[in-house]
Amino acid sequence: MDSIIFDLDGTLWDSRQTIADAWTQAIQGEITGHPGFTKDDIGNLMGLQIPVIAERLFPDASLERRKELMDACATVDQQLIRQVGGTLFEGVEQTLQTLSEKYRLFIVSNCEDGYIEAFYAAHGLEKYFEDFENPGRTGLSKGKNIQLVMERNNLKEAVYVGDTQGDLDAARYANIPFIYASYGFGQPEEFDYQLNLFKNLPELMTLNVGK
Repeated sequence: MDSIIFDLDGTLWDSRQTIADAWTQAIQGEITGHPGFTKDDIGNLMGLQIPVIAERLFPDASLERRKELMDACATVDQQLIRQVGGTLFEGVEQTLQTLSEKYRLFIVSNCEDGYIEAFYAAHGLEKYFEDFENPGRTGLSKGKNIQLVMERNNLKEAVYVGDTQGDLDAARYANIPFIYASYGFGQPEEFDYQLNLFKNLPELMTLNVGK
């Protein structure tokens, strides 16, 4: 393997509470009497593309109105994430440093444009990643964004690390192995390798994936 491509939410960090606080602030400013969102509400949406999230949250709104509401959420959540960040999973920075000595590292996430940059700003981890992509910037599916990153960076033997069925589907679409982050938010139907703790990834890569 020459590279590792990571999902973000549920794989590198848990930003559910920060997003719940931000989206509550944004939507209560748009919809009078809206109850807001909890950490669990956000967790149930992790891994989905923004249009799907908008449809679930605002089924009676027009497409134009859904976009307005999600844009409002994105503006506030990126501001708040830059200020307070999220909860990094155990050993993330040290593990990324170790991995970066042997592998090229990337992020592909189903997020809005600017979200990955906010993650970088909050936790200072951009130095470990060469490139990233998301549908907010390209309009493509996660699988196609993985392919785009691979083509753009001339990756020949990549592996994808994620936690949801959507992550599995994306890895299968891109025809690369899938490592299931079992500490995350989802339960995919299958996987090639299982990662129980993020800090165990270097060992997993050396003993299994990297053979």
